[in-house]
Amino acid sequence: MRLRTLPLSVSGIIIGACFGYYDGAFDWLVFIIAIALTIGFQILSNLSNDYGDGIKGTDNENRVGPERALQSGQISKEEMLDAIRKNILIVIALTVGLVFAAFGTKYFLYGLLFLTLGGLSIYSALTYTIGDSAYGYRGLGDLFVFIFFGLVSVIGSYFLFTKQLEHFIVLPAISVGLLSVGVLNLNNMRDIQSDKLSNKITLAVKFGHKKSKRYHITLIISTIIISFVFSILYYTSPWNLLFYITYIPLILHIKKIWTAKEPNDFDSQLKILALTTFMFSLLLGVGYIL
Repeated sequence: MRLRTLPLSVSGIIIGACFGYYDGAFDWLVFIIAIALTIGFQILSNLSNDYGDGIKGTDNENRVGPERALQSGQISKEEMLDAIRKNILIVIALTVGLVFAAFGTKYFLYGLLFLTLGGLSIYSALTYTIGDSAYGYRGLGDLFVFIFFGLVSVIGSYFLFTKQLEHFIVLPAISVGLLSVGVLNLNNMRDIQSDKLSNKITLAVKFGHKKSKRYHITLIISTIIISFVFSILYYTSPWNLLFYITYIPLILHIKKIWTAKEPNDFDSQLKILALTTFMFSLLLGVGYIL
């Protein structure tokens, strides 16, 4: 299930919920189900990724990083497929529960929209590495992560509470999306050599070692700039600037990536960036409700 990725998955929900609270539209039941659902989606994605990379031989003895369940033989293909099927059922149940909790029968079209988003999320989680046309093998993983971990997660969760869209939520959504892409890019930079040998063409493989590092640093710097602009444009109190604290680990992270040479150098930063993204989201959201 790759537990270290789970804090990252809830980051967008936290921001959406905090701004929903700021607008006087928070609902604990919606929040709890939304958190459970996004964790369910992340676990589904992780299981599917383990299965897809495992059966294609991408996860092999040349790979750096945590041992994978299918690769190591701890879980068979059939057992992994069974886990994926059960997780899909859980995610479907949570999606229906979330739609009912947020919209009831009053907002039928909104409910239909979110059921469709749920279906697309399941499809995206499965097809990242599974299938002959898996988009993770064609350099599209970054785009999908930006859309689902950033825009859909933040803007979508805000809409669940408020039943409306506001322009101010866009910049935080972009910020979380960029940081989430950064986490994926770290993973891909770590696996450049093994992915290249397995014909998994990620953006890191396309860019190569040096350009991938520049791309990564651009993602982090862009996040800092965009979130800083947001804090100026929508300033209401000094508490709004609380998330500036996370600029410190982000700047240190940039320095580490700039000097990184070995695959393990990137792997060691994965947990750090994922937790920093979580803290960034928490402090940004809480800063507007204090």
